[in-house]
Amino acid sequence: MDTINSIQCAVFLTIAFVMAGLVQSCWLRSRWSSRYFGAPLDARRTLGGRRILGDNKTYRGFVGMIPATGLSFLTLRMLVELLPETQRSGLWQLTWSGYLFLGCWVGFGFMLGELPNSFVKRRIGIAPGAAPMDGWSKVTCFLIDRLDSILGGLLALAIVVSVPAFTWIVILIVGPVFHWSFNLLLFYWGVKARPA
Repeated sequence: MDTINSIQCAVFLTIAFVMAGLVQSCWLRSRWSSRYFGAPLDARRTLGGRRILGDNKTYRGFVGMIPATGLSFLTLRMLVELLPETQRSGLWQLTWSGYLFLGCWVGFGFMLGELPNSFVKRRIGIAPGAAPMDGWSKVTCFLIDRLDSILGGLLALAIVVSVPAFTWIVILIVGPVFHWSFNLLLFYWGVKARPA
């Protein structure tokens, strides 16, 4: 049985998520994404008089992130083949197509991870794209907004392959920093209404 190296996996996932995030950011900025895939996931339905998810949760996130993550996993795995055996033997022993499908699955989990947070926010009256104004609620929402999709991606990954505990720790610490950075990028591009 091959040994999974937690540091190699953490580095792989960090780079793969950054690559997918860059593609996703460009996709969300494109006219195609909003024109053809901008419909809300909840089809504007309500529950208890409030929207289920809100206008910000659209198909375009799924349409962009799933293939972007799949291709980033595949591309990175192909590049890893150029490294010495000792530097690539600690990754998951999958075929190239296995990495493609694993990446797509992780991208799906990443996007799915955002939905419970949006659902809860609508229930407590926080508008899409808005944040609570008071101290602890604001901090809590900020942290959950950074962690929800990353946790969804990691859970999806863990369903299929072994993910070492140290890999979880690294990704849950480093991931929110990159997630926040991409949100800032999308804000400056005019895609998001607020920078955080």
